Amino acid sequence: MRIESSFEVPADRSAAWALLMDVRRVVPCMPGAELVEEVDESNWKANMNVKMGPIALTFATDVRREEADEDAGRVLLSAKAREIRGRGAAQATIESRLAAADGGTSIGVVTDLALSGAVARYGRGIVLDVTEQLVTQFADGLRAELEGQEAGRPQDARQAKPVSGLRLVLHALWGSITRPFRRG
Repeated sequence: MRIESSFEVPADRSAAWALLMDVRRVVPCMPGAELVEEVDESNWKANMNVKMGPIALTFATDVRREEADEDAGRVLLSAKAREIRGRGAAQATIESRLAAADGGTSIGVVTDLALSGAVARYGRGIVLDVTEQLVTQFADGLRAELEGQEAGRPQDARQAKPVSGLRLVLHALWGSITRPFRRG
């Protein structure tokens, strides 16, 4: 499944690029993510914590930076995630492109995502709506990180809070119900 999204951050392109290349700073901006290990400068291990009501899922994720072209403002990542108790898996390629925008930087993200196991049982509409919410939360985290850096505030040691799957799924269900009415 192909998912496209974009958002803007309040920083010039070079500052946004530096943040995206700094794994220790960018991972805490991702909802539910926790950096486990830096294997080398292009490979990392992370956990993604998702909570759906009483069910808590943890995905062990291997991330690899396949390409990084600062002049073009393009980064290509690949990710392989598996739920640690065998409830599902995901594979993705994530391409990010940075471009100067009015007073900041626009970041476009294209994700090719393949799900398997229990996770794959959600419909495309729900996955798209949940992804939209995750991208919004990620963009908010990046903005907060960049604003803190610009203000000279020390960066706080943010704890990885689990992604509230129930809230996201309910929002996604509401989005799938109201989507036909928004088109007209």
